[in-house]
Amino acid sequence: MAASSTDGVLPIDKPAGPTSHDIVARARKALGIRRIGHTGTLDPFASGLLLLCIGRATRLAEYLTGLPKTYEATLRLGVRTDTDDLTGAVVSESDAWQTLSREAIEEALLELRGTYDQVPPAYSARKVGGERAYRIARAGATPELEPAEVRVYDLEVTRVALPEVDFTVRCSAGTYIRAIARDAGERLGVGAHLSALRRTSIGEFGVAQALPADSLEDEVARAAAFVSPVDAVAHLPQLDVVDDDALDIRHGRTIAAPSGLHGTVAITSAGALLAIGESDGSVIRPRKVFADD
Repeated sequence: MAASSTDGVLPIDKPAGPTSHDIVARARKALGIRRIGHTGTLDPFASGLLLLCIGRATRLAEYLTGLPKTYEATLRLGVRTDTDDLTGAVVSESDAWQTLSREAIEEALLELRGTYDQVPPAYSARKVGGERAYRIARAGATPELEPAEVRVYDLEVTRVALPEVDFTVRCSAGTYIRAIARDAGERLGVGAHLSALRRTSIGEFGVAQALPADSLEDEVARAAAFVSPVDAVAHLPQLDVVDDDALDIRHGRTIAAPSGLHGTVAITSAGALLAIGESDGSVIRPRKVFADD
C-alpha cells in the first residue's frame, strides 16, 4: 500500500464514560487527521477495544466490522430496565434472585450459546420503518423489532455473587450483550440487565495490545500500538504478486486466480497491501486498489 505512515489501524482501549465518537474526535485532534473512523461502537458505559481506521485504511473498515468479538460482562439479576442496561429506567424489580442456584444461572446463560434469532434491545440503532429504534422508544412508543440471527460461539460464567453474575462471551458481530443479559433474566423469571461491559478482542486484535485512550497524544506509544494495513487484514487469504500481475492490479485489471482461492483476498506486493480483490476461483477482480490511491 503506497501510503503514509499514518495509514493503518490504531487499536484503542476506551474507558467507560466517553462515546466512541468522542474517542474518534480526540484521535483526529491528536493525529491532525480528519479521515478517521471506527469499526463498531461501544456504548458510553462500556470499556475496551475500539479499532480506529486511519487515513486510507478507512477503506478497510468493512473487512474488520464483521470479525467475532469477545467481551467480559456483568449482569444484575432482579432488575429490568427499558434499555436492558444500567443506563435505563427501571421497569420491574424482583427479589426472587435470592433463591437461584449457580447451576440454574449457568444453565440459563449457557442455553444462549449457538446460533439463534435474537431480538435487539428497544433502545438500539436498528431501524424500524426507516427510523432508529431508540428514537421510537424515546418518543414513548414500542418499536417492533425483527429478530436477527446471531452466533454465540462461547459463553462462560466466571463469577456468581448474587445478584451479580460475571460472564465472558465470544460472539458474532451484531450480537447484543444487553440482550443476552435480558434474555437470561427472563429465562430465570427474575429479570436482569447488563451492568458492566468490556470488549477484550475483535478477531485477532486484543485489548492488551491497544493504546490507552489517555495516551493518544503520546507519539511513541501510538507508534508501538499502530497496525499496518497489511497486518490489519492478516485474517484474509493473502496473495503476493509481482511484475505483470502487480501492474495489472494497480490498474484495476483482473489476474488469474491460483487454484482453490475463492472469496475476498488481500493482494500484497513487496510486503505492502496493494489491493483487496474478489476471486471467483478463475480470476481475481480488484475491488479496492490502494497503490497510488
